[in-house]
Amino acid sequence: MSENHETDNDVAARPNLVVGVVREQPDDVIREAIRFGTMLRASLVIATVDPTRYTTGHNSDGSVAAFSIDPDTAEVITEEFDADFAAHLGSILAPTGVPWTLHALAGDPAHELARLAHEVDAVAIIVGTRKRGLRTSAHEFFNGSVAVHLAHRQHHPVIIIPLDPVAHGERLPWE
Repeated sequence: MSENHETDNDVAARPNLVVGVVREQPDDVIREAIRFGTMLRASLVIATVDPTRYTTGHNSDGSVAAFSIDPDTAEVITEEFDADFAAHLGSILAPTGVPWTLHALAGDPAHELARLAHEVDAVAIIVGTRKRGLRTSAHEFFNGSVAVHLAHRQHHPVIIIPLDPVAHGERLPWE
């Protein structure tokens, strides 16, 4: 049995995979991202994006300054990764040995994930599909799928993790 001791330079030399996550999604997305990270010997750059705010600046520590889209709220907000969600992800990631970082972003999810992928020179962006349901179908009808926006509006490959696949011959939610 061999031991693998990586130096900081080894970790820095790894490719990056940007992983878009939302608190409500099943852990399948992060587990599949770990699988891809292991296969590619890549670091995971995990990001959550608050679509109810927009970014006004990027801080040197990787956090972002944001404003609410609510015109009655005028204070600058520093986006922070939810501590409980971070702990949950950490409990899944820690035993794997795959290096990872967390980023809390604000704005249009597809735009922000693409910007982050460009910033970290990612080899790909990983996102999950949404689960089926009327609310999800209405959201995607009006706002579009993050995966579709990513596939058509930036240059990184997109890996889409199916969370609730439709059986062959079954109607798709938007049909």
